[in-house]
Amino acid sequence: MSAHAQSRLSEDEYLALDRAAEFKSELYDGAMCAMSGGSYRHGQVILNLGAELRQELRGRKCSVTASEVRVRLNRGNYAYPDIAVVCGELRFADDQKDTLVNPTVLIEVLSPSTESHDRGLKFIRYRQLESLQEYALVSQSEPRVEIFRRQPSGSWLLSEFTALDSAANFDSLDCKIPLAEIYHQVTFTE
Repeated sequence: MSAHAQSRLSEDEYLALDRAAEFKSELYDGAMCAMSGGSYRHGQVILNLGAELRQELRGRKCSVTASEVRVRLNRGNYAYPDIAVVCGELRFADDQKDTLVNPTVLIEVLSPSTESHDRGLKFIRYRQLESLQEYALVSQSEPRVEIFRRQPSGSWLLSEFTALDSAANFDSLDCKIPLAEIYHQVTFTE
């Protein structure tokens, strides 16, 4: 996400601008923020994890999307997660069917420029989604997947997976994704 925010917009103004734009933007409390581009490694990790989730969820009533589908977080807040999973009926904000309102799992692949936002404001907004059961942060600089799970009390519990021979356990999806697959052909730099 870029630090260049424009003046406050209504949701209708934001949606009209975002739908017509060449590049995606997110909306936080009426401030539209252009999204920055990702790296090759960022794209690899998204594709690898998305493909593994799709394979694991085949035959179930779950849908996996990557980067192109907007999620309405709450009034005045919209984001584009790197991966969104919906189990059950897909629900959209309107008849355009480009804005999800009921994700089960949201995943962000961390970048140096977005990590504090993904851990901070974005996670605060994501936690307000009643449908959200898990939020995962995936490093692109080392093998590390952090999964925050909503507890019955409403609190969030962190599980961390850091070894390439381990598997990230998505409880709400009843599946485990090997880190070796998430990081398939990903080269880490020192």
